[in-house]
Amino acid sequence: MLPVQLIRKKRDGGALDDAELRTFIEWVTAGSIPDYQIAAMLMAIFFRGMDDRELATWADAMTRSGDVIDLSSVKRAKIDKHSTGGVGDKISIPLAPAVAACGVAVPMVSGRGLGHTGGTLDKLESIPGFRVDLPVEKFKQLVDELGVCLIGQTARIAPADKRLYALRDVTATVESLPLIASSIMSKKLAEGIDGLVIDCKVGNGAFMKTIERARELCALMIAIGTRAGKRITCVLTDMEAPIGRTIGNSLEIRESIEVLRGGGPVDTRELTHVLGAEMLVLGGVAVDAAEGASKIQKALADGSALEVFRKVVAAQGGDPRVCDSPGSVLPKPASRDEVSLPPGRIVAIDSEALGIAALVLGAGRRTAEDRIDPSAGLVVDAYLGEVIEAGGPPSVMIQHSLPAGDSRLAEARAMIERAFVLQPADQPAPSVRSSRILEVIR
Repeated sequence: MLPVQLIRKKRDGGALDDAELRTFIEWVTAGSIPDYQIAAMLMAIFFRGMDDRELATWADAMTRSGDVIDLSSVKRAKIDKHSTGGVGDKISIPLAPAVAACGVAVPMVSGRGLGHTGGTLDKLESIPGFRVDLPVEKFKQLVDELGVCLIGQTARIAPADKRLYALRDVTATVESLPLIASSIMSKKLAEGIDGLVIDCKVGNGAFMKTIERARELCALMIAIGTRAGKRITCVLTDMEAPIGRTIGNSLEIRESIEVLRGGGPVDTRELTHVLGAEMLVLGGVAVDAAEGASKIQKALADGSALEVFRKVVAAQGGDPRVCDSPGSVLPKPASRDEVSLPPGRIVAIDSEALGIAALVLGAGRRTAEDRIDPSAGLVVDAYLGEVIEAGGPPSVMIQHSLPAGDSRLAEARAMIERAFVLQPADQPAPSVRSSRILEVIR
């Protein structure tokens, strides 16, 4: 068969058979097909879509394009969590050790931040010495011994996805739901997991802007996972405001440790409890979400989750004193500045703008090659529905190490100020959601 035959078939609305799909991914992985023919196939999929069988086979071929980690030696159930990306999303950091403390193994292969969303690896690397580039054998050992290990994707995990992802970015096919679903699931299925909980963010700070589109994506990911024999749960969560109070790497580690100590902001705790509960249900150590949430809360309250995190930090080369005194261990910014909002009631927050402001300050990267300032970021003390009083405390604290007079500071400040929409305090207050949880799809 020839690449052009498969491209034409999909372009004309035909369904590719399993052999055709696997052969195409083999060509992608081997480098035996030019970029322009891959781009043509991506565009054909963008417009014509894929049925469940096609999508499951395509994702499986991507998974098998590289190494699939064998975790059969780990006797506990192996359940991971994936987030589609949000602003201030540090949930994996308290979640993974809490779930491990409850008896479910969490083999977590995470990503780096790009654009307005942060990455778990960047946050962990703000702990001095913490290594995320561990060999696979060390990863397997720690998952077995500690119940959790957090590493970055290696070049041998779903290498076909790396090439497809790069081409999607420059061919206007990023938004294709089948291509998004297969990209996510191909990497997760290569981890050797038994099940997966997906935190699908919805709102202005997420890639999924509407709940309808989020539901479509979740249905595709569940279909891929089910056909692969994995247990999948999707939790749709609100991303109309930043998660917790912090945006930025070391700042989010501090907040994560607060949660591991049984405290932290209400929404950060809620997401940890709910996502952890679903992981425990999939792992067979809780009969339902209520029992799972109770077990997660107990692990956070009695210190067992923090103790697991302490062991993980030490085992991965980091300074475990961060668990007791994060302020003395984590990097410190050169400067702190304040942003005060005008009087009024906050009726909307542009989460994406705040994420980009943190990026401008050095907390994120515009390209994969950019370097990160682990101490940079924002502490946000302003919430939807809150009334800002004249002369009150600052609403946002800026942390950075930019030189005096650097234009990026003024740029970030302007973005922060524009991110908050206020109305007169005497006008009727809009309704504000009391929970981040929109829907659970099992």
